[in-house]
Amino acid sequence: MNTAIALRRKPRTLALELVESLGDRIRDGRLALGDKLPTEAAIMAEFEVSRTVVREAISKLQASGLVETRHGIGTFVLGLGQAPGFKITPDQFSTLRDVIAVLELRIGVETEAAALAAQRRTDANIAAMRVALDAVTKAVDEGRDAVASDFQFHLEIARATQNSHFAELMGTLGSMIIPRARLEAGDSQSDLRQYLRRVNGEHESIYDAIVGQDPDGARAAMRTHLANSRERRRRAQAEAG
Repeated sequence: MNTAIALRRKPRTLALELVESLGDRIRDGRLALGDKLPTEAAIMAEFEVSRTVVREAISKLQASGLVETRHGIGTFVLGLGQAPGFKITPDQFSTLRDVIAVLELRIGVETEAAALAAQRRTDANIAAMRVALDAVTKAVDEGRDAVASDFQFHLEIARATQNSHFAELMGTLGSMIIPRARLEAGDSQSDLRQYLRRVNGEHESIYDAIVGQDPDGARAAMRTHLANSRERRRRAQAEAG
């Protein structure tokens, strides 16, 4: 398939189109975190644009937090960036009330994402979810922080919707949406590990429904998972007075 940018207008317009094309590859996982972007020459050849256009596009991707350039080595995928006009910052997670508010947002978004993922997932999506879940299990068993792999599981569900807006929103929220590392800091290690295993059991229920292409089951499992987390924070809030 010819991926050349067909519209031949101003170089600035071509650069924006190239930003969109490369950004889509990052958001849908074709270019994963840590991957090296093709060379300038390769991008020029594939999209049939000038070196100036490529460099302007890379600069915009850097400004968006999607890539970073390491001098003499190349340009690498840094993350999913931030959707313009919407951002949740760390100071917005400073209280239990803040965390509950974000969980309510997630219930609204991720329950439908799970249903769409069950309808649209590919074998590659399923494999990526399995890798993330196995990483959560390993981290919990070894007493390590499982936040990164937990977030990765939810991100892979968003990608499985085949709708890039879900992945973009998850990327904007970032791993801050997994609040337990801070909120359960006072729990005993045994209590925390038991809780994390229960959470991962909920993950497995979501995964099974998506594998089974059961959108209603996936929606219900995701709602149960996030609602349980919300209710735990509500109880903690009530106990704190």
